[in-house]
Amino acid sequence: MNTIKSISAFHKLLSLPEPKHPLVSVINLSESIFLESDVWKGFVSRYYCVALKRNATGKIRYGQQHYDYDKGVLSFTAPNQVQHLDLATMDCDSSGYLLIFHEDFLLKHALANEISSFGFFSYAVNEALHLSEDEENNLIEILNKIDKECQHIDKHTQEIILSQIELLLQYSNRFYERQFITRKNNNHQLLIKFETYLNDYFNNESSEKGLLTVHQIAEAMNLSPNYLSDLLRIQTGQNTQQHIHEKLISKAKEKLSTTELSVSEIAYELGFEHSQSFSTLFKKKTKMSPLEFRQSFN
Repeated sequence: MNTIKSISAFHKLLSLPEPKHPLVSVINLSESIFLESDVWKGFVSRYYCVALKRNATGKIRYGQQHYDYDKGVLSFTAPNQVQHLDLATMDCDSSGYLLIFHEDFLLKHALANEISSFGFFSYAVNEALHLSEDEENNLIEILNKIDKECQHIDKHTQEIILSQIELLLQYSNRFYERQFITRKNNNHQLLIKFETYLNDYFNNESSEKGLLTVHQIAEAMNLSPNYLSDLLRIQTGQNTQQHIHEKLISKAKEKLSTTELSVSEIAYELGFEHSQSFSTLFKKKTKMSPLEFRQSFN
């Protein structure tokens, strides 16, 4: 697997001069020419990338799936994420911006710990943020400020640039929440699909199914785990894990109140390897042990 270790190395791959700052750069895609290189067939980088694509076409592979670029979209990648770029589909007339900043640029700054809270760095490419004209202009203004600040490397540079990056990420959070709310038809179908999967899973009495995980259901829905959890949180107030636990406890209550199965048997049917783990979760959620809950019906 190829590794792009520095901002300078990435600039060379885009036929660009040396970056103004060694650890952060704002790249104008209209001024870039992607060099023919085997690197694009599979690579990881040591930097974060925020990509604002305007009228861009082309295909990028993320994991095992291909996605088309779209116009007016914002996408995010974190260091060490495997990417593949198909240069044959790239449009020479595409435009937009890339904000790239090396992971070392965050050292000794609060954002180094906080950046993991921005879940969209783990979203898949097909879960990009679709921007309105005002939102796009807002972000471009921030990118221009970062680009200008890269020309002044002094003791204030890191703090000023990182404050602008944090502002951009906070705006992106707001815009994603707007997108989760406004794309009602698409999100409604996803919610139906999610609920159907949960019901089918817990109505399946197979003892081989094991405990349902967030990654398992996200994969079944062709979504990244973070995107699914954020979508559910905005739409329902609960993330994926909370929905799984809610459905599991509901099914447990049903079995405790309508069957004579032992607590161990119920735990096993619900996918628990150890009944104690089931009892602990049940008491945490209901303030009663499974036996206390059953006895309350007698």
